[in-house]
Amino acid sequence: MYRKVLAYIAAIFGVYTVAGVLQKPVFLWLYGSLAQAKPGFGDFADVMLAGLPMDMAVAGYLTAIPALAAIACLWLGGGKALKVLAYVYYAMSALALSATAALNLGLYGYWEFPLDMTPVFYFTSSPSAAMASAGIGEAIGGIAAIAVFAALIFAALMWVTRLTRRGQAGTRGSRIKVSCAGILALGLLFLAIRGGVTVSTMNLSRAYFSEDRLLNHAAVNPVFSLLYSAAHQADFGSQYRFMPDAECEAIMDALADKGECSPADTLFSTSRPDIYLVILESFSSHLLPSLGGEAVATGLDSVAADGVLFSNMYASSFRTDRALPAILSAFPAQPGTSLLKFTSKFEKLPSLPRSLKDAGWEAEYYYGGDADFTNMRAYLKSCGFGQIVCDKDFPVAERTSKWGAHDHLVFGRALADALSISPEAAPQFKVIQTSSSHEPFEVPFTSGHSDARCNAFAYTDSCLTAFLNGLKASGRYDRSIVAIVPDHYGAYPQNLPEGPERHRIPFVLTGGALARHGLRVDSVAAQTDIVATLLAQLGIDHSGFAFSKDVLSPSAPKHAFFSTPSYYGLVTESSTAVHGTADTDSAPADSAAAYLQTIYTILDTL
Repeated sequence: MYRKVLAYIAAIFGVYTVAGVLQKPVFLWLYGSLAQAKPGFGDFADVMLAGLPMDMAVAGYLTAIPALAAIACLWLGGGKALKVLAYVYYAMSALALSATAALNLGLYGYWEFPLDMTPVFYFTSSPSAAMASAGIGEAIGGIAAIAVFAALIFAALMWVTRLTRRGQAGTRGSRIKVSCAGILALGLLFLAIRGGVTVSTMNLSRAYFSEDRLLNHAAVNPVFSLLYSAAHQADFGSQYRFMPDAECEAIMDALADKGECSPADTLFSTSRPDIYLVILESFSSHLLPSLGGEAVATGLDSVAADGVLFSNMYASSFRTDRALPAILSAFPAQPGTSLLKFTSKFEKLPSLPRSLKDAGWEAEYYYGGDADFTNMRAYLKSCGFGQIVCDKDFPVAERTSKWGAHDHLVFGRALADALSISPEAAPQFKVIQTSSSHEPFEVPFTSGHSDARCNAFAYTDSCLTAFLNGLKASGRYDRSIVAIVPDHYGAYPQNLPEGPERHRIPFVLTGGALARHGLRVDSVAAQTDIVATLLAQLGIDHSGFAFSKDVLSPSAPKHAFFSTPSYYGLVTESSTAVHGTADTDSAPADSAAAYLQTIYTILDTL
């Protein structure tokens, strides 16, 4: 009898393990082109072998309940109710496995990191916006794939259950004997869940075996990655502890801006200009010829040549919800979570609009999409924005983009409001966030570019140019500064390697109140430095922004930190360090590690 129970537990465990293993060749088949070299048979085998312990850990979790139920049946009887509950559990677990597999396979092409809590956060804040990147065909295909894979897993579970059908032990002694065997099996499942008997328990780094990021990501089990992310969302104090606090503080002190500013670096002709901050969706340096890119954003390239171009700036992360705190609050992005999830924490951060409002500016925000997506409205309100113009402020007929209103309408609304302001009114701070140059890259515009991405970037570039030309008609243009920056790392060209080149973005200043033209600043800078640099030009204290430096100050250290769920890094004038987030146990205690540790230390105290 005990052999049947053990066979049943082993068979269920085997089905769940195989379900995890079989996802890996499908992943490599879909995304093998992103690898450093085309994956061969050996790579497929290595990926499945490296990911097997993690697949077994997930299988251990899922098998524990059937194992407990098998032991319970010995004493309670294998009644119809327990059988129905078992079938319901099989169906739910099969659906969960297939849904995570489909999400991982579907989203990786956009994000290029294993599934984590990010899509859950996006979907719960705004389902329509979360689905905007996917076309109807992709959505239907994803649902079909989930249904087919779930049906296969469910059928396999039912088959092994019938194959190892359990009888009932006739005596109390036999029940005890079988129960002991079941408990022994549970112990083995615990070892699988833990990842063996070594000092370290199962974690994402266990699947990392190659220098090729794609192969490592293929080995990761998406269910484990999702659960691991969920368990490490708010426990900031225990994450990324690379070195003693004193050593970390000493490294960070050397990286800090001491607050000195050179008057020779004055860029504005007035200390109280109107400031328009344009945040461009998914733009990068690779779209500007003057920065070695392709001739796509030619309007911005021309504006940069005539204005002030910061040519060596780096985006903080990979998505807008990570970018906004970096740009507006000078707080770097975190690899494993989004600060916008934590209202009680981001409400305590300083912000550029709040500093400007305290100095007499009026602050407004323009965005064509859903302002509630990723908790954005709460963050913007905490920053001090009075009016937030979003999709609901445009007629339904104008919300033709999957993200809401297209960029030309958003720029048009901001321009109309700018032209209506009296010259005697208080200085304005207006942020315009674009969205059209985002998946699925469908825009009402045709350029000379056959690539849909390039066409979308050219469209937004034309909208920006039209806005700047229209602004010149305003009586307040001569007192206007326009700051232009991408929100996060670029979406073109595809397949950029992880690290600095992927994150390099332009930061441009233009406008009638710009005192210097044709200036190029090549110093290393981060998105988080925008706040201190602008406030220093306005004579406003920026000492409250711990991670922000005045790029134009000769005494300020020049460096840039960036991170994604897969890696983090620090660029300086003389070196670059990039480390994988899954390899924290073996990561060096360098400046990049100190920076990341400090971010989480501060988050823990907010």
